[in-house]
Amino acid sequence: MPPKIRGMNANMTLAKRFTLMLSGEDVLEPEADRPIRNSPERGLPHERFLLGEKLPAAPILLLGQSNTTIDPNLMIACLQPIHLHATRDHLVLMNQNQVELSNEESAKLLKVALPLIEEDFHNPLLFQGVHDWFIPAGPFVSLASHSIDQAHGRNIDWWMPRDSYEVGVAKAWRKLQNEIQMLWHIDSVNEIREQRGALTINSIWISGIGKLNDVHAPQTVTSVANFFGEHLLLKGLSKFLNIPCQPELASSGLANGFGWFNQPQSIWPILEQALLNKVLDELLIIDFPKGLKRERILLAKDLHKRSWAFWRKAEVLTWKEIAQS
Repeated sequence: MPPKIRGMNANMTLAKRFTLMLSGEDVLEPEADRPIRNSPERGLPHERFLLGEKLPAAPILLLGQSNTTIDPNLMIACLQPIHLHATRDHLVLMNQNQVELSNEESAKLLKVALPLIEEDFHNPLLFQGVHDWFIPAGPFVSLASHSIDQAHGRNIDWWMPRDSYEVGVAKAWRKLQNEIQMLWHIDSVNEIREQRGALTINSIWISGIGKLNDVHAPQTVTSVANFFGEHLLLKGLSKFLNIPCQPELASSGLANGFGWFNQPQSIWPILEQALLNKVLDELLIIDFPKGLKRERILLAKDLHKRSWAFWRKAEVLTWKEIAQS
């Protein structure tokens, strides 16, 4: 039978439980009992679950890809070179995995934009990766923004950074963004990319503004022994919480582990066998239907479909059936 939704005891820690979190999506159509918002909710459901309502993603992402020592009270912003696709009447933000960008290209684009960035942010850059650049937020600390994971594939008019409690910050960001767009438009990096048929890097995105002291991970996360997954957000949390993180799932070390994967179906056979072979007592699945957190316990006996034909061998549920139940 499908896994059942059961009440969870926050103080109970089982030695042989594995927690699997699934990524959540936005709820774009408001429910009847929810008010209509004049701006999108900040963060995807799993981002809010992992980090807390203030969503300080930038410092956690910085931890996930560098050994930089971070002041826990320093407000940090994440800047990302992006491609905006022009449709007939609006612009669409492309996800970074759709835009190949080399180390050399990223470094050249940053070199051109860096004087403007550091002048407007009133701070030097902290760290530069290929897709993510980090800087103290300075005058942009109050900017309300959205991650590329949340905003990609949609009309950016709805997802552009907005003022929160200080008026004029969003306007200042758009001015800087436009200046960088003009510089990159005539840059040789984009000229070469166009010649080979690659998408140009024609804009810059800001998101994740926050500080480490604003991270509020739930006990479900902070009490585990191991993290498993390839997400930089998870890798950063592992450093912040001092919990080991492995990019791939193995059949050993699953007890009291926490996993988050882009393709959970790929690791399902390992978890299925761990339940059937009593390596694990139970699997806790956390997902976010309609944007709301849901917790389900799956036991070994829940893996098999029930049939009225008792003489037939019980069929094992597929991952698709479990995930959609």
